[in-house]
Amino acid sequence: MMQALVYTAPKSMEMQQRPRPFPGANEALVKVKSVGICGSDMHGYLGHDDRRPAPLVLGHEAAGVVASGELTGTRVTVNPLVTCGTCPACASGRTNLCPTRQIISMPPREGAFSQWLTMPEDNLIPLPDHLSFDQAALAEPLAVCWHAIRLCAEQPYADLSAPVIVIGGGAIGFGSALALQAFGATDITLLETNPVRASHLRELTDIPVRDPAEINAGQAALVVDCVGFQATRKAACTMVAPGGTICHIGLGDSNDGLDVRRITLQEITVFGTYAYTDQDFRDTVAAMADGRLGPLDWAETRALSEGPQAFADILSGQVMAPKVILHP
Repeated sequence: MMQALVYTAPKSMEMQQRPRPFPGANEALVKVKSVGICGSDMHGYLGHDDRRPAPLVLGHEAAGVVASGELTGTRVTVNPLVTCGTCPACASGRTNLCPTRQIISMPPREGAFSQWLTMPEDNLIPLPDHLSFDQAALAEPLAVCWHAIRLCAEQPYADLSAPVIVIGGGAIGFGSALALQAFGATDITLLETNPVRASHLRELTDIPVRDPAEINAGQAALVVDCVGFQATRKAACTMVAPGGTICHIGLGDSNDGLDVRRITLQEITVFGTYAYTDQDFRDTVAAMADGRLGPLDWAETRALSEGPQAFADILSGQVMAPKVILHP
């Protein structure tokens, strides 16, 4: 048996005894050391995600030590996206678009808010000795950011030397700003409406952190929406310059917000981005190891048993850090 943090009903998380999993063919058992709380975990916690029905072990941002198979004893971070490897999307390298993709924290795969986890061996990325488990747990959200900014850089009219606005100061927003720096952007503004978090972010970075109300219309060549609500999509459409680009990462809701008339008249490019490819994930870990994504010291840590309170604190806006990491 093992201890696990279980989502049992909207706004309800409980520590429970769960059977310890057993690895199947080509899988390995991982002793979880650090696991982050993602915005998608919060959506599930609130009962807003039909893909995550209670009861369920959430959590997909994990790092730990392999306890079975050829990698036994290896310190790893976990790519939680399991794909078939053979479909046209996988064959072309766009593994994140695999039609049969699965991610831990959604059925049929339980998540990582637990002491033990089983994963395909190909989804385990060995860590250099100087990366801690807490830092390694940031690989998954940073891979989301890396993938998104790589796609931004590949847009036909991309100019990362021009002004860029990132909406949202959570892990994806902050991580996207760090990824933009790694890709060469120099004029970045990070927007955050929570004054407590905004103040904390200013202590973590020299990237300007501002309130959206302070931003003039039509100023940004690129706007990266890391929140994804109607209000942020509307703000992105207002802030982007003619001929500019909106990158939509956030999964807040799917209702309205895009000014299609302005998008059409001003030839604004809008594209969505989801997760990461296998190569993006490995490239992200390499960038983390090389220091290209900063010191990776911006997470708050708590015991897994404090998970219910951590979720409640995030919901009430009391958490300053962009990321909370739990220790099973």
